[in-house]
Amino acid sequence: MSTPPSTSLRLEQVTPANVDAALALRVHPHQEHDVAPVVRSLAQAYAFGEAAWPRLVFDGDELVGFLMAFLDIPWDEEKGTGERRSGLWRLNISADAQGKGYGRFAVDAVRDELRRRGTAQLYVTWEPGENGPGAFYRRLGFRTTGEVSGGQTVGVLDI
Repeated sequence: MSTPPSTSLRLEQVTPANVDAALALRVHPHQEHDVAPVVRSLAQAYAFGEAAWPRLVFDGDELVGFLMAFLDIPWDEEKGTGERRSGLWRLNISADAQGKGYGRFAVDAVRDELRRRGTAQLYVTWEPGENGPGAFYRRLGFRTTGEVSGGQTVGVLDI
């Protein structure tokens, strides 16, 4: 059973004061193939502008994670449906901070932000496989859509 997260959990924007700590954040080595490093996410956040919502997860003064949401982006433009989606793009919880409820806090924070913006569904993609994050997302209530995006399983949560 995981330890409940601290009541001092919060999200912060990435700033010049905390960017080096963000770049140093590392997941377990066996998870590195499941999620891009923070440096790649920050480069994508820069390139995608307002469509990316990067945040750091702190427990008190300790950086324990990084998340990035995508906001109202065109989905599957090849089909030309005009559908737009929002969801969780990245979730990196520090190797020594896993199993303590920080991932759940991060997903809940994205859900709350999307709800505040009037979004009805939260999407996420994950690397398929026995040791991937799929079980984590399913425990949080995500269901698979049957879609694959960039080789990853697509999940959705009604919010």
